[in-house]
Amino acid sequence: MRLQWRRVPRPRTLRARLTVGLVVLLAVSCAAVGVAAVIELQGFLTGRLDEQLSQAGNRFALSLEHKGQLPDDHDGDERGDTRRQSTGTFGARLVDGTVTNAAVVRSDGTQNVALSQGDRKQLAAVPADGKGHTVELSALDHYRLLASQGIDGDVLITGLPLEPVEAVVHRLELVAGIVFGAALTLTGVAGALWVRWSLRPLSRVAATATRVSELPLASGEVALPPRAPESDPRSEVGRVAGAFNRMLGHVEDALTKRHASEERLRSFAADASHELRTPVASVRGHAELALLHPGPVPPEITRALERIAAESSRMGAMVDDLLLLARLDAGRPLESEPVDLTRLVLDAVTDARAAGPDHRWELDLPEDPVTVTGDEHRLHQVLANLLANARLHTPVGTKVTVTLETEGTTALLQVHDDGPGVPEDIRPGVFERFTRADRRTKEATGGAGLGLSIVAAVAEAHGGTVTLESEPGSTTFSVRLSTG
Repeated sequence: MRLQWRRVPRPRTLRARLTVGLVVLLAVSCAAVGVAAVIELQGFLTGRLDEQLSQAGNRFALSLEHKGQLPDDHDGDERGDTRRQSTGTFGARLVDGTVTNAAVVRSDGTQNVALSQGDRKQLAAVPADGKGHTVELSALDHYRLLASQGIDGDVLITGLPLEPVEAVVHRLELVAGIVFGAALTLTGVAGALWVRWSLRPLSRVAATATRVSELPLASGEVALPPRAPESDPRSEVGRVAGAFNRMLGHVEDALTKRHASEERLRSFAADASHELRTPVASVRGHAELALLHPGPVPPEITRALERIAAESSRMGAMVDDLLLLARLDAGRPLESEPVDLTRLVLDAVTDARAAGPDHRWELDLPEDPVTVTGDEHRLHQVLANLLANARLHTPVGTKVTVTLETEGTTALLQVHDDGPGVPEDIRPGVFERFTRADRRTKEATGGAGLGLSIVAAVAEAHGGTVTLESEPGSTTFSVRLSTG
C-alpha cells in the first residue's frame, strides 16, 4: 500500500503570507530559544550531579567488598556503608572487567541490584577517568556514573540517578511549550490584525482596480471611479497607490481623447451618409431616365448607363448601411414593440428562396410562435443579411437551415450552411466593418463588408448577442435575443 502525501496548501493572499511568515519566524525563534535553554539547563544540572559524585567519592562502592578496611566510625550494615549517601546512590565493584558486587541505597538501607548481561557490559565500558558518564541500566533507568581505581586493582563505580534532572528538564519543556504556544497564538492574531491594518491602502487600490475592470471601456464615454486614497509616499504601499492613480489618469485622458475622436468620426459618417443620399439618388434617377429614352442609343452607352444605375444603387445601399451604423453607434433608441419572430423568419426565408433558387432552404420552427420585443424592421434586416451572406458565399446546391427555438427567456435563431466555411484568418474579425472573406468577389457579390457588422450592432442594440462557429462543411451563425 503506497502512502500518498498531500501537499500543504500555501496561503494565497499577501496578507496571509505575511502573517504566516511572521508566525513561522517567531516559531523558529521560540524553538531555538527553547532548545538552547533545555540544553543549557540539562548541562548545568548534570554538572552539579557530577560534583555530587566527586564529593561522595567511592566510599559506598568500596564498602561493598572491603568491609574490614573501612574507617573506625563505620556503622553501616554488612551490605555497604550508606553514611552520607543519598537515596538512589548506586555502587558497583569490577574485578578484571567483571561486576562482583552491585547495590543501590534505598530509604530503608542497601539493596543489591540484579544486573542484566547488557548492564554488566555497560558498567565494564565505563572508563575510570574520574569523569561522569550517562548509562541506562535496565533495572534502574538512567544514571550518571563515575568510575575510579580501587585499592587492590579493582574498579569502583558510584552513580546517582538522572531522574531529578530529567524531571526538571521535562518540566521546563512543558512550560516552554505552553508559553511559546500562547505567544505564537497571540502573535498570530495580533500579526494578522496589524498586517490587515497596514495593507488597507493596498486593499483600496484593489477595490478601485476591480471597479475599473467592470467598466465598459471598449466604447462610449467612460467616467472612471474616484482614485484610490494615497498613503505615505515613502512606503511601498503608498508608492503603489500613487503609481496606480497616475496610471488611471493616463487611461482616463486616453479614453477621453478616443471618445472625442470616435464622436467626430461618427458625426462625419452620419453627415456624409446623409449628404450622399441625395446625389446618389439623383445619379441613379438620371441613369434610369436615360435608359428610358425612346430614341436609338448605342449599345456601349446603354451598358454604361446600366452600370451607372447598378453602382449607384449599390452605393445607395452602402450609404444607408453606414447611416444605420452611425445611428446605432450614437445610441439612438430603436422601436420597442412585440415582434413575431416566427413570421419574420418565414418571410425572410421566402425572400431568400426567391433570390437563391439554386440553394436548398430548410426551416426548423417551434410549434408555438416566438415573440420578442424590438424593432421589426431592424430584426428583419438581421435575418436578411445572414441569409444573403449564406447565399452569396456558398456554392450552388448548398443546404441552408434556419432554426428557431427558445431557451428559457432567450430566443435562439441559427442560420447553418454546409458550405466551405469562413476562412480561419478572418473569423476573429468577421463582425467588424468592411471585413470580407475575399476582396476579389466584391464585384460578384456587390457587398462592402457591412452586413455582419450590422447584424452584430442590431443584436447588441436589442440586448442580444451574435456568435459564429465555422469549419469546412459547417458554418453556424447564432443570434440570441431576450423574449422577456
